[in-house]
Amino acid sequence: MKRFILSATLAAFTALPALAGGSISIEIAPSNTDEANAIRAGLAIYSIAQALEGDANILQNGNGNGAGIGQFGDGNFGVIQQEGDGHNATLAQNGDNNAFGVFQFGEGTDAAVAQSGGGTGLLFQFGF
Repeated sequence: MKRFILSATLAAFTALPALAGGSISIEIAPSNTDEANAIRAGLAIYSIAQALEGDANILQNGNGNGAGIGQFGDGNFGVIQQEGDGHNATLAQNGDNNAFGVFQFGEGTDAAVAQSGGGTGLLFQFGF
């Protein structure tokens, strides 16, 4: 029975016309210290692979993108990477030991992230 419902739902989605101007967002927030450390390690490896220096980095490839990172505290790391056109992102980190990465692809996505005291996470957005 469940298989039939899933198939009917998928068939309904494939029958819909394509819509312009949409986006899909995936946010990853750790639920324990081990997961937080894994995200921090992943962001560190990413920064090494991208040859990034410092605690705040913005990489943009496209047109009409806007981004900003503000940090107050020690041990913070933030990165925003935008690939495509018309993206906007801000990352505010207050307190110590925050780590967050915003990755936007496609076109026309918006993100506003605020962290306070030891927050960790990732946000992936795909706009179309």
